[in-house]
Amino acid sequence: MSDHYSDRDVQREVTELEQQSATATRLFDIRTIIGGLFVVYGVIVTLAGLTASKAEIAKAQGVNINLWTGLGMLALGIFFLLWLWLRPLAPPVPSPDEERSL
Repeated sequence: MSDHYSDRDVQREVTELEQQSATATRLFDIRTIIGGLFVVYGVIVTLAGLTASKAEIAKAQGVNINLWTGLGMLALGIFFLLWLWLRPLAPPVPSPDEERSL
């Protein structure tokens, strides 16, 4: 078996690695984590606010704090996810020194 790779094989391998790097970059972007958590917790707190009793609202001086906090958390989470969608991170571009070493 030959250990020699053609230029075409090397280029295909490099392209696959670049695609995997771009996917990993998007997946582990901190905006994904923050936005996802705020959306999940926002839904939970909003549901708690929608099912709040009059006694719970009276404890908060007449303000349905769970509802307003949940809606704020939802808005912030959606903002982070929209920011991620509208301005995705570009994968790092290798420096000229790194390209020469390939």
